Amino acid sequence: MKITLATTEAERQACFDVRDAVFTIEQGITDPPDIDEYDADALHYLAQDETGVAGTARIVAKGETAKIGRVAVLKSHRGIGLGAQIMRAILDDAKARGFEFAALESQVHAIAFYERLGFEADGPDYDDGSGIMHRMMQAKL
Repeated sequence: MKITLATTEAERQACFDVRDAVFTIEQGITDPPDIDEYDADALHYLAQDETGVAGTARIVAKGETAKIGRVAVLKSHRGIGLGAQIMRAILDDAKARGFEFAALESQVHAIAFYERLGFEADGPDYDDGSGIMHRMMQAKL
């Protein structure tokens, strides 16, 4: 599996296509919209293998914190550790870029996944507007 920074318009569109497949089509999230005002300045990461695009995630810079979001793996590539591989690549890159912390809004069912990567839950569960319960999580890089 190759995980790279999406630098071309085609690569960024591939990231958006994965997000659309997972969040809009599979999870039925239409509000808030998947594409938002942070996408223009975010760092987008694309996971690909010999069969094609497999997953994505992004970082939005918030001072010394790398706000990780839109972590998505296509159904065809789940269960092989790709989500963790994407997260490790992003965390390594965030640290190399000088971020001190990482934060994310985890869907509640995925909290244990992020805890295994060194994140700690912070605060109560909340609905982010999508109808899916979330909880803030943080990690020191």
